[in-house]
Parts: sequence; structure tokens; C-alpha cells
Amino acid sequence: MEKIIRSRVVSLTFFILLSFLCIPPFAFANKSAVTIEAPEKAEIGSEIIIRINVRHSGNNLFHYTESVYVTINGKEVKKWEFSSFKKPEAEEFSREIRYRVDGPLEIVAGANCNVHGSAGPAKKIVAVR
Repeated sequence: MEKIIRSRVVSLTFFILLSFLCIPPFAFANKSAVTIEAPEKAEIGSEIIIRINVRHSGNNLFHYTESVYVTINGKEVKKWEFSSFKKPEAEEFSREIRYRVDGPLEIVAGANCNVHGSAGPAKKIVAVR
């Protein structure tokens, strides 16, 4: 009897491992990560474009980037939220915002996976000329 139970446990374990290897979104899932594109310097009063690039392997019904946010000088200026039925369009996607420069800027952006969390925020400094 003990041999049969052990055999079934081994078979079940093998099946589960094989299943994860055959389903790449689950097998290679990761945390949501961001990068920020913005100018190094800008004139006070000018409008700049800030581009947030998001990367997350395995966006599907159960596992996806849940939210993306942007703060400037400590204040949240934009947040995008996603769900199972309103997922991001791809594993790598971008969002843009326009912002009027009123002084030096510290831009912080982050993204969150609904299962694995975040790879951490990205930071970018925009100096004024």
C-alpha cells in the first residue's frame, strides 16, 4: 500500500512540474518592471513627455500587471489600473503623460503584478536650464 501511495505522489508531482513547463506564462512569470524615458533637462514652463515602459512576462486571465503609477516630486500624477478582463495590451507596453515643468523634477514610476508584485520603482531626475 505504501508503494502505491508513493508512486501516485511521484506521478502527481511529475505531472504538475510537466504542466508548468508546458505553460510558458506560468513557468516564466516575473514581477512587473518599469523604465522611464524623459529629457535630462527642460526649460521652466515647457511641457515634457514622460514615457513609462512596462515589462511583465505572462499577462493572462489570472496573472497580469495590475497597476502602473507615476509620481512627480512625491505627488501621484497618474495611475493606470488593469484587471482580468481589462489586461494590458502586451507583455511590454508603454504609457505617456505630458507634464509642465515648474522646477526640478524627480519622477518615480512603478508597476505591480497581481501575483508576484513589483520589481521596484524606477527614478529619473529632470534638471531645469
